[in-house]
Amino acid sequence: MNDDKYENASILIAGENFGCGSSREHAPWSLQDFGFRIIIASSFADIFYNNSFKNGLVPIIMNESQVKKWQKEADETELTLTVDLEKKVIKDQNGETIAFDIPEYHRQNLMNGWDEIALTMQLEDKISNYEQTSL
Repeated sequence: MNDDKYENASILIAGENFGCGSSREHAPWSLQDFGFRIIIASSFADIFYNNSFKNGLVPIIMNESQVKKWQKEADETELTLTVDLEKKVIKDQNGETIAFDIPEYHRQNLMNGWDEIALTMQLEDKISNYEQTSL
């Protein structure tokens, strides 16, 4: 990351069990503050993975051979990836498209800009009705 060619990168291609040891939301926050919006890795630590979604950072699980291929390309040349969250695909600068899976609940939240508070506020009428009838 100290190489100038990575200065404006918004996608981090990481190794296995990425985020291990980060049990607080500060890990996704710091990566976002650095400018990353998407992390691609072969696996993630559970707490980091879930905290990422809660904070708008997109963790994508990709098979290890693909991750290593992209890491090598990024080291040797300029790698450009485009992530389409709606279609659940990643496209590289050569036109190769690779599908990825992401939990639908998290995908919808990310695409709509919803967090847990926004989801709760969608039920505001039901909450108010409940409060009125249970007094």
